[in-house]
Amino acid sequence: MRQLGPSTMGGRGGIESYIAEDAVLQTARNLAHELGLIPVAVSTGVTLRLFAAMVNARAVIEIGTGTGVSGVWLLRGMRADGVLTTIDLDAEHQRYARRIFIEAGFAASRSRVIAGRALDVLPRLADGVYDLMVLDGNPADHEAAVSAAARLLRPGGAIVVIAGGAALAERVRDESDVWLPALIPTPDSLLAAVRR
Repeated sequence: MRQLGPSTMGGRGGIESYIAEDAVLQTARNLAHELGLIPVAVSTGVTLRLFAAMVNARAVIEIGTGTGVSGVWLLRGMRADGVLTTIDLDAEHQRYARRIFIEAGFAASRSRVIAGRALDVLPRLADGVYDLMVLDGNPADHEAAVSAAARLLRPGGAIVVIAGGAALAERVRDESDVWLPALIPTPDSLLAAVRR
């Protein structure tokens, strides 16, 4: 049992600075701000990288490409032969993300960038072959995307919903035959679940 006392991480600021972003991620973050986007917090990026490594991810779906901040974190946790499929409505954002992935040292073959609405793209993806799905797109699409994840993820694969929301968290919790969920208190309020 732990004894109560001051955190060695120094509060939220300490958690956010535990692992520093390199110049590539800082560039991607600055681009996001210039475009009016809100990139994931550093601690969320670290958590995504950890999830990708924990499931030994070879195939990952990301909804909401942005300028590539979360994509770089995911690619850094994936297997060396892994492919990130990232979906976004905005082709301009995706052009920036492609550039960031290359600057981060990833070959173009490591990412598959699809422009379009996630709910139109997901039905065309193969069943049961993905190791991880990250939802950071339109919150109105999250519930339908979680339903799609149940089909797309292999058993033991995981889903991470950024800013999941209480109603969605309850739904995933109540589908205990499909999901083993947890809420992770990063600044982006993650809902995570493993596919049974």
